Amino acid sequence: MNKVAAYARLLRIPGLGGLAIPPVIAALTVGVYDFYNLAILFVIGVFAAIYGFVLNDYADVELDKLIKELHGKPLVSGEISKKNAIAISVFLILFTFLFIFILWRGETLDDFKFAALICIFLAGILGSFYNLYGKKIVGSDFLVAISVAFVFLFGALSFGEPTIFTWIIFLLTFNNLTHMNAVEGGIKDADHDYIMGVKNIALSSGVKVDGDKIFIPLHFKVFGMGIRSFSAFLLFVPFIFYGYGYYMWQLIILAIAAIGVIYFSVKLLSIKTFDRNTIRKYIGIQSFLRYSLVPIMLISVIGAMYSTILIVFPIVWYIGFAPLLGEKLFKPRM
Repeated sequence: MNKVAAYARLLRIPGLGGLAIPPVIAALTVGVYDFYNLAILFVIGVFAAIYGFVLNDYADVELDKLIKELHGKPLVSGEISKKNAIAISVFLILFTFLFIFILWRGETLDDFKFAALICIFLAGILGSFYNLYGKKIVGSDFLVAISVAFVFLFGALSFGEPTIFTWIIFLLTFNNLTHMNAVEGGIKDADHDYIMGVKNIALSSGVKVDGDKIFIPLHFKVFGMGIRSFSAFLLFVPFIFYGYGYYMWQLIILAIAAIGVIYFSVKLLSIKTFDRNTIRKYIGIQSFLRYSLVPIMLISVIGAMYSTILIVFPIVWYIGFAPLLGEKLFKPRM
């Protein structure tokens, strides 16, 4: 039973409800609503997310050993061997392409599907490069961001031509992953990254920890809030510049949710005391608020029912699985 729990932690089961859903959202933006295709896309998203996590844990074993809070990670504790982690990664690649074959079975490989294949290949290559070598290259966070954005785009290109909403969410995905890795991750790991010679945007910008104090320079705060502000602007672009229909209450809710994300982004960037639990709380709350933004934006396009499912599903998934693995809600073990 302990071994099963260890594998569940390695695969990040509680977070998959939200992390695997981008290609599903992309398909919805091009008018795909049947459960069969959306379910297969979700499974492909699961494989892609797990692949990134397992390979990242494999590459970061020695770094994670320096952090007491991460000694419970399966590869660090030795519950799962590095050899098994590599085997899992290989199987995930094979199963990804098997399910792509199932998704397109009996269909012609047209230009859009060919572009989708290129996206999934690039996502795998860029994501792998980031996980294995990214900590030695300043700005590598952009590689993992575009990698996840390509996984999202795969979901739309698998069925047809991307729409304005597809491209806007593509940019939002890139922005969010950049913020997650460069800003949130940079702050969360600032107390130990420098010990292992990690080169990232946060350390290069002057973020540093001295005892229980953390210093975050103004230009790094501007960088983080710039990403968040641009994302907030993108949420309203379809309605302001492209004339898409909307409900006034929809825009009000969207604005409130966006303000919530920005508020907790400011809280994170304003911390003076380095407390990883507090940092994890701010990151977790931002994540769940952020997941709701795109479904709210899409209400007038895909309908309230699908939007509600997109909002509720990741939360129910997380709340259902997190306690089973001993995780504290909204404080993921990162």
